[in-house]
Amino acid sequence: MTDGSGWAQPGPGAPASSGWGARPAWTAPNSPQAAAPQPAASSWWSDALADPWRDPDAPVVVVKPPADEVPELEKPPPPSPGPRVGIGLVLVVSIVTALLAGALGGTLGYVFASGGGTTLGGGQLGNAPLNNRAPESIAGLVKKVLPSVVTISVRVGNGTSLGSGFVVSGDGHVITNNHVVEGGSGAATIRFSDATAATATVVGSDPESDIAVLKIDANGLPDGKLAPVEFGNSDQVQVGDPVVAIGAPLGLTSTVTYGVVSYLDRPIRTSEGGTARYYSAIQTDAAVNQGNSGGPLFDAAGRVIGINSVIGTLSEDQSSAGNVGLAFAIPINHARRIATDIINTGKARRTVMGVQVDTSYQNPLGGARLSTVEPGGPAEAAGLKAGDVVMAVNGKPIEESWDLTALVRKYAPGDTVEVQYLHGTARAKVSITLAAGTK
Repeated sequence: MTDGSGWAQPGPGAPASSGWGARPAWTAPNSPQAAAPQPAASSWWSDALADPWRDPDAPVVVVKPPADEVPELEKPPPPSPGPRVGIGLVLVVSIVTALLAGALGGTLGYVFASGGGTTLGGGQLGNAPLNNRAPESIAGLVKKVLPSVVTISVRVGNGTSLGSGFVVSGDGHVITNNHVVEGGSGAATIRFSDATAATATVVGSDPESDIAVLKIDANGLPDGKLAPVEFGNSDQVQVGDPVVAIGAPLGLTSTVTYGVVSYLDRPIRTSEGGTARYYSAIQTDAAVNQGNSGGPLFDAAGRVIGINSVIGTLSEDQSSAGNVGLAFAIPINHARRIATDIINTGKARRTVMGVQVDTSYQNPLGGARLSTVEPGGPAEAAGLKAGDVVMAVNGKPIEESWDLTALVRKYAPGDTVEVQYLHGTARAKVSITLAAGTK
């Protein structure tokens, strides 16, 4: 195989080609090696030099036949003229050809116009099949739950507080964060994913749990507009479970983000507005920003498992805080219990163990030291005393003193938890049945 340049046979003494890896001998057409022509294989004298009986001193004689011995080529007879084609036949053929071309063009035009022609990408135009997402896909999940997610705006002082929420009952109750509506005046404005707007009033709230309940005025809304979400069980969530957050980050309504549960029972304590808020949070890496507050965190089945409430940030300025892959949601079991209390009684019950903690206690091993144990309370009934150090609740370690409050409030009044503690240097374990309190 050559590269298209002039190729010549190897000269005397040149190595013969030996197959793969042998370099073919080739010369350019204008090189000296190509100047001397080689005898053609079909010439009658081509083997003369190889004749062993040839006289080396005899001259080479090339005999040519006489010119008169060359037979003269006969000229073929001229072709006979064929039948003449009349102008009428030419006209008929032209007309038929024009009609066939027109019919073919019209047919092809119809085929391409109706989408039957070949298109770039090897398929037909249109995406109708792509709209049919599987219900268990993320797109199918969002299509199912998006009508239940709302954007909330309320007048606060000279500005507007904006957050998210979700419909939890057919008569128009909406759950959101307390800090979304705290300090608001007048009715709140509710916007659905299709831009339908309605007004809502605040039914009640619990600042320490950061839960608020609103009621939408359904007058003027079409039937079926108030579609409640389906609740999941936040106690069954596991680290690594996929989750979807929907809300209005930075005012961008109906925004969907996706991630996983990255930690469970992360004790959270915030003190916005002077009110300390405690809860045992679901941590996720789904992108959550300001405006997502109060919005739902869904599991892979489209069930609400938490309320997006707090984000981790590297900024000390709240106005410039943004997502860094650490967001925290109030478990829905906790939020649903508080919201039910607010709707039914106007206020929330608070789960307590009947103790006060020493906030000045610091220990590299963690733990919350009890400064007081309330007489007749759950802790005293279980045998705990002032000075004991609680190390874990249901296996969750206590790292800071306020972690105890956050972990206890995860449970409902009447639930029984296992508490590990230090009495002096002795380790002990006890079961405590929690109670309802106002503080």
